[in-house]
Amino acid sequence: MKQNKYGTWAVGAFMLLLSAAACTDSYESTPVDMFTEDYLFSKTDSNGTVVRKYLNRIYYYMRNGHNGVNGDYLDAASDDALSVYSSESDVYKLAIGRYSASNLINSDMIWSDPYLVIRRVNILLSGIDVVPFNTTYTDALGNTRRLNDSMKAEARFLRAYFYFELVKRYGGVPIIGDKVYELNENIELPRSTFEQCIKYIVSELDDIKDDLRSLPLPDAAASAHVVNTQAAQALKIRVLLYAASPLFNEKPIEPGNELIGYASYDRERWKIAADAARNFINTYGTGDGAIMGLDDNFKNIFTNWYSNEHKEVIFFRENAMDKTVETANGPLGLSGAKQGNGRTNPTQNLVDAFLMKDGHFIKEGKYEYNEQLPYAQRDPRLEYTIIHNGSSWVNSTMETWQGGANNPLGSSYSLTSYYMRKFMGDFEAANEYQDTQHNWVMFRYAEILLNFAEAENEYLSTPSQAVYDAIIALRRRAGIEAGDNNLYGLTTDKLTHNLTQAEMRKVIQNERRIELAFEEHRYWDIRRWRLAEQVYAQPIQGMYITKSQTSTTYIPQAVLNVQWDNKRYFYPIPYSEVIKNKNMVQNPNW
Repeated sequence: MKQNKYGTWAVGAFMLLLSAAACTDSYESTPVDMFTEDYLFSKTDSNGTVVRKYLNRIYYYMRNGHNGVNGDYLDAASDDALSVYSSESDVYKLAIGRYSASNLINSDMIWSDPYLVIRRVNILLSGIDVVPFNTTYTDALGNTRRLNDSMKAEARFLRAYFYFELVKRYGGVPIIGDKVYELNENIELPRSTFEQCIKYIVSELDDIKDDLRSLPLPDAAASAHVVNTQAAQALKIRVLLYAASPLFNEKPIEPGNELIGYASYDRERWKIAADAARNFINTYGTGDGAIMGLDDNFKNIFTNWYSNEHKEVIFFRENAMDKTVETANGPLGLSGAKQGNGRTNPTQNLVDAFLMKDGHFIKEGKYEYNEQLPYAQRDPRLEYTIIHNGSSWVNSTMETWQGGANNPLGSSYSLTSYYMRKFMGDFEAANEYQDTQHNWVMFRYAEILLNFAEAENEYLSTPSQAVYDAIIALRRRAGIEAGDNNLYGLTTDKLTHNLTQAEMRKVIQNERRIELAFEEHRYWDIRRWRLAEQVYAQPIQGMYITKSQTSTTYIPQAVLNVQWDNKRYFYPIPYSEVIKNKNMVQNPNW
């Protein structure tokens, strides 16, 4: 598309980010909401000051999952949690399906923002090479190159990332390519097929991976938040895993509709995903001197700034040092500098998913599950993830029984008798909350292991040793007991035979649930697995706890029943997009 050299592009509030920038060109005469191509791609700005800030603004649009759905975690729209604000919250409306094509839940049903980002990426790609960068970087192959090459690759990653955010919500969407459409241009593009979108995203990620930096970064403190080659490959693995999954591959909700899945099932898609993950593990995560791995401390993954000492985090969205996660989600009933709003209430369904400490499901291993001591002898990740009755927190013992100090009777109380602990600092013995790093971890090595285990298990008729090894690595780090056979619970309850494919599938799906809790996986996993109709056939439960002078009683109780409709496997295309574009096809039954 031919561009007008003296044309202007609207960027809104982005100019506020530029107002303090030092550069060689004057911008004072430029209106605050408009600027020229020559200003963005200045031939005299050897530091690339303006275009760097422009790219940073694109990074800003990446999802921040910390209470990112209008104040709640997305997992509170699944069977893993509820929002304390219940029917007032967007996550509640998402959970029960209170939305339509003309009444969207805008905090997650994103459409316009991804296309805004895609347009800005295309603008950057169209002109950045005229900027005379004097700054260099080292690419993934060890070559020294001008910074604009990395910035273009980073921008293309962000474009691929946002296309995938659209595809997992809506299926196939219009692919713009590199064209920069004018804001007032009449655009009536048809939706690309699901397969076309997947191929485009994967090809973009393959094309840029060598142009990016590689971990470990030599200047981690300055550029740890920048897209790296491992992040590009991690996104590719996730995309391929989703594409191979039943919702899009084996069990589409409308067979033959290529906008929301493949035309036919192909088991080889699992192999493609498994091979991509295997290559990542073999390249970066095995042997002495591996640059990727599992951190020893599960909690520190989410609260420490990236450094080369921490190998698990692949890529994150940078956030501030603050107390926001603690004050939003910490238990009720506290005051002063340790006050929390108890926003995220994990469900009994999630608590029951955590293993016993021998690696078996509750009531299946050597440890007897005591319904009146439900948190004893459990997987240590339970304590890292959930605050329950009896937990130590801010130098107190939590009382989440009905009317207890941390579950008071009244207008604000825990719906389930649980609070989220994950992502918070080490405040078990502290007297108050302190500022804590709350970067949103988007990709970590544990997910790569889980992605590999799932794809490999689905492709093979019998689980391979490599599948066992991936799950064992996670359980060993978590603190699960090895057992006499060093299988960390990966046997049947009677220890009579190796796991079948179906048994291993159950293990892997559960392992994802507990290892990746609240990291925006469960909500999408039960969809791509085509399990939402089964999950919601059961009530979402909390724990009803009562206390007398002599005993404490625990009784699971239903707190929400969801009537599932299969059309909800995909979001509706916004009605505004359908009526203004005669080529836009709505999703099934919307």
